Amino acid sequence: MATMHKKRPTWILASVSVVCLFMIGAYVNPSIRTRTCYLFNSRGCLTYDLHTETYFSRKLSDEEIESRIVIKEFLKFLPLQTNNPKVAFLFLTPGSLPFEKLWHVFFKGHEGKFSIYVHASREKPVHVSRYFVGRDIRSELVSWGKFSMVEAERRLLANALLDLDNQHFVLLSESCIPVRHFEYVYNYLLYANVSFIECYTDHGPHGNGRYVEHMLPEVEKEDFRKGSQWFSMKRQHAVIVMADNLYLTKFKHHCRPNMEGGHNCYSDEHYLPTFFNMLDPGGISNWSVTYVDWSEGKWHPRSFSAKDVNYHLLKTLTSIEECPHITSDAKRSVLITPCMWNGSKRPCYLFARKFYPETLDRLMRLFSNITSF
Repeated sequence: MATMHKKRPTWILASVSVVCLFMIGAYVNPSIRTRTCYLFNSRGCLTYDLHTETYFSRKLSDEEIESRIVIKEFLKFLPLQTNNPKVAFLFLTPGSLPFEKLWHVFFKGHEGKFSIYVHASREKPVHVSRYFVGRDIRSELVSWGKFSMVEAERRLLANALLDLDNQHFVLLSESCIPVRHFEYVYNYLLYANVSFIECYTDHGPHGNGRYVEHMLPEVEKEDFRKGSQWFSMKRQHAVIVMADNLYLTKFKHHCRPNMEGGHNCYSDEHYLPTFFNMLDPGGISNWSVTYVDWSEGKWHPRSFSAKDVNYHLLKTLTSIEECPHITSDAKRSVLITPCMWNGSKRPCYLFARKFYPETLDRLMRLFSNITSF
């Protein structure tokens, strides 16, 4: 009996040590941690993400864990410091840019503070501005609503990221115009503490109604978001977009028009809003700095003709301080996002679309007075 009493503490101490080592290993290694949950609790337990300090209601796959680690590590590091920070202007266009003369006036005198990249998907553009000559990148055919739109955006980002001085990246279409002078745009973007990516919840048929369950388990319906494809993002965010393959593949395979059962999904409106909502919701503005008018309730936004363009229109566009998001449900609810720039309410828009080519002459005349806006 005496011998048994002497040995028992040693046995207990050894057992406790083994359990402690196992639990430490579970904390450090996610795969061990998951097995630990089921070993000590037959009902399992919530998955803990060390990087976001949040719990998940399901086990994350190896691919999800790897993806989140890479993204969170990128977000930890400060942007690359450069003596010559630039804004990269990414033009996604079928061919020639009808407002190239206007953009020339916008860029003039600010050499060294911007870079230009043109993705012309259908025909080789004819350039009229020296700033655009030689700035065409290798392009592929882009079709409206198809995943090729997202691929073209990534192609533009990849080319622009090669220049280490590019610190902010703006996606623009051939129908986009500037509504502010260059210095205002440059400071607004470079010194903002977020990327300007529109992101909101739409429970209607053109929002969550486009969600496809094949995107499970990585993308759940409650995470699905909608927003304009016309983004403006910081270098860190551009890098994690290029690093992503997991969520990109989900959207490529399961968010397309004319899917089974006549289901339509458009990745250019859902991929980036959903991606950033899941992985860095606090790092985005939830509105776009590019104005567009959806008030007509059609498939495409309102287009502006020459008779629409006047000083009052441009003055109005530069005075808006709240961004409306119109849902596609029966209520047609209007969700309002105040435009906050580093904690203070500021005008929302730096650019606007969709303008017909016929508006060029009027815009050229008005742009000389744009500093008064």
